[in-house]
Amino acid sequence: METSREESFPQIDLVIKREGNKVESLIQVLHGVQEMLGYLSVETQDYIAKEMNIPPSKVFGIVSFYNFFKTTKDADHVIMVCMGTACYVKGAAEVMKKFESELHIRKGQITPDKKFSIREVRCLGACGMAPVISVDGTDIYGRLTPEQIPGILSKYQ
Repeated sequence: METSREESFPQIDLVIKREGNKVESLIQVLHGVQEMLGYLSVETQDYIAKEMNIPPSKVFGIVSFYNFFKTTKDADHVIMVCMGTACYVKGAAEVMKKFESELHIRKGQITPDKKFSIREVRCLGACGMAPVISVDGTDIYGRLTPEQIPGILSKYQ
């Protein structure tokens, strides 16, 4: 059973109490709440702003600036395609196009069955293996060609 937002507010209060009710603690609070809820809805961001006495625009600014914060519920499998210089030069754009065509979605979207989403990221820190992707933040695949994409996707079906 999924927890309603109202039911999660006492849990958010605990994260704020644990991390501190100061503007300097905002990123830690946001991390803790996202870890607990899976994402940071606008309603959740507004609640955090109110409880920490921070303008909602500052909370939204932090959430929208850092790519590790999510404002919507994620798919079961999140594919991150690196578009840093080394990856881009070695064919990351073609790898991205192949994911989009195989999954019938564009980057930033989620498949209708909520199984996959594709994100573009600036760097995965594996430039020597370019082009590189990460699936679910744990599985790394390097030296990719578009022809390898169907096989990778089949591992997560």
